[in-house]
Amino acid sequence: MGLESYIKDTGFLTTQLNAIIGWARKNSVWPMPMGISCCAIEMMAVGDPKYDIARFGSEVMRFTPRQCDLMIVAGTVTYKMAPVVRKIYDQMPDPKWVIAMGACTSSGGMYRSYSVVQGIDQFLPVDIYLAGCPPRPDNLLHALMMIQDKIGKSKASQFKNITIDDDGIKVPELNVIQKN
Repeated sequence: MGLESYIKDTGFLTTQLNAIIGWARKNSVWPMPMGISCCAIEMMAVGDPKYDIARFGSEVMRFTPRQCDLMIVAGTVTYKMAPVVRKIYDQMPDPKWVIAMGACTSSGGMYRSYSVVQGIDQFLPVDIYLAGCPPRPDNLLHALMMIQDKIGKSKASQFKNITIDDDGIKVPELNVIQKN
């Protein structure tokens, strides 16, 4: 019934290289948590046994941008903090995705003041906007599944920087630091 019995009966499995690469990439998303304010508590709750982000291959929350491919910005972003968030985003390798978690991150929320950025889409490309104040952990899991679908549908040849080596093989270059 499962994959193991199929391989046991036939002895081999055929697929396309883009399909297996897409499957591996979508099931190994490593989030970069940017917990700036109260939404960060709900982001932390995603790791507990009730919600269990490990089911989706994303339990490895790295606090170094050079190992992450998904940034979860959770909380109010001020103009003083915006360049720091952008610098961390720029240090992430390509391809990378962003989830704007909560009303304050998406639109400034209830803070209509001179110091609060009215939506991080002013300085970051956002893939998923997560509504709520604060959003529930299961909503974050749903956003993660939407990102995984987006990653699974992309192809390895859609990377930004593709070069061809001496043997004619396309090799993606990872730009780790784009700006300093």
